Amino acid sequence: MYQQLRVAVVIPAFNEEAAVGSAITAVPDFVDRVIVVDDASTDATATVAADAGRARTGFEVITHAANRGVGAAIVTGYRRALELDCDVTAVMAGDGQMDPADLPAVIAPIAGGRADYVKGNRFLHPDVWRAMPPARIVGNLVLSAATKLTSGYRHVFDSQCGYTAISRVAIAALDLDQVFPRYGYPNDLLSRLHVVGMRVVDVPVRPVYGPAWKSGINLGTALHPIPWVLLRSWSSRVASEAMARWR
Repeated sequence: MYQQLRVAVVIPAFNEEAAVGSAITAVPDFVDRVIVVDDASTDATATVAADAGRARTGFEVITHAANRGVGAAIVTGYRRALELDCDVTAVMAGDGQMDPADLPAVIAPIAGGRADYVKGNRFLHPDVWRAMPPARIVGNLVLSAATKLTSGYRHVFDSQCGYTAISRVAIAALDLDQVFPRYGYPNDLLSRLHVVGMRVVDVPVRPVYGPAWKSGINLGTALHPIPWVLLRSWSSRVASEAMARWR
């Protein structure tokens, strides 16, 4: 538990047999539930994950029958965390790209009643310019600026950072069936959180990149579907807010 809150960590993983074991064992001991969602990996991700979590209480692996995307894997984890009556659910990637030492800071604004959703922001950390690959910096700057406009949260940045925490109240308020299932998920989710009136804050997190790191975002995803997701999110948010004003 963290400050009397039951904490879950969702670890979405697809073909991460080389890294997922370390990602699981690094999860801090105060976490009550660790939920690995294997998105129909074609390697030994599920087996390695099960072995790594065997000694841990409150651990489980959920495997999708078909590949559905990182957003869908996180939604599966959110649903399970609700079933388990967890108060806060964090997301930590299966590739070990998130520093476990940052988890208390990611959860703290929710525990303190100041936020419903917390985003890691690597651009608030002094190591970002040294650690993050230059192409990744450029892509994040562009997508973050666009997401500021489409989501309605003008104060948030580093939209593609997946190190997040969400309250039980916020999960319950979302229509999880409508959340975009693949890359573009974090951009879409921010707009949906704005529509249901959730408070969102950024906290600094350390950028972690290793020799085996691979990005799911490339030129193809930058051109499609992320721009389409941003446009859809913006139009849905504007329509929902217009309807709310007329009620």
